[in-house]
Amino acid sequence: MSRAGPEEMVEIGTPPVMIRMRSSARARRMTLRVSRLDGGVVLTRPRGVRLAEAVRFAETKVDWLRAQLADVSPRKAVALGAEVPVGGVALPVVTGRPGIGAAEIRVRERLPAGPQVEALLKGLARERLRRAVDRHGAVLGRKPGRLTLRDTRSRWGSCTAKGDLMFSWRLVMAPEDVLDYVAAHEVAHLVHMDHSPAFWSVTEHLCPDWRSHRRWLRDHGTGLHAWMFREA
Repeated sequence: MSRAGPEEMVEIGTPPVMIRMRSSARARRMTLRVSRLDGGVVLTRPRGVRLAEAVRFAETKVDWLRAQLADVSPRKAVALGAEVPVGGVALPVVTGRPGIGAAEIRVRERLPAGPQVEALLKGLARERLRRAVDRHGAVLGRKPGRLTLRDTRSRWGSCTAKGDLMFSWRLVMAPEDVLDYVAAHEVAHLVHMDHSPAFWSVTEHLCPDWRSHRRWLRDHGTGLHAWMFREA
């Protein structure tokens, strides 16, 4: 059974899977995407493909969609009592003088916990990434440019042609060696602005275990994005 609404939302199967239908003049074929962050399903179709045809295509993929949705990490709200990972270690959120200690994350009692924890994590992320970036830059004899933090979903870091570096502040929740690998990866781009064998050679020089850290991000990175620090 399928049902289309004014925004081209359809549901297929029983129990239903909700799909947002989009058309694109640039699309050459129909594609299905499942967000690893919130489980949203989007089908993109070329402009010439009718909605009914797109629905039939989605119905042939319903088993695949259910398998993908089963792997989506559930959203987790940051509140008092929650155990939020910092450097790969789960720390409880408690009240006290604001700060991140070895055993807990402390926030003010009368303010929402989520935004406070987010601010503390961003501060710690900047400190740890700046230290890692400067250390790797010194090894290569390169001086990194400006460092900025964002809450990106598609990438953990990037490097511009000017040498400015961007990182996801959520890296501070991952094990410290994983954060250090991403810093090394982006600093290596100061030497090679590509992903050639020469680039990976520089990365390995800076971080010999980069493969295992990259694998950790692939296997567990979506769990970092599952944490909600503010109400939707």
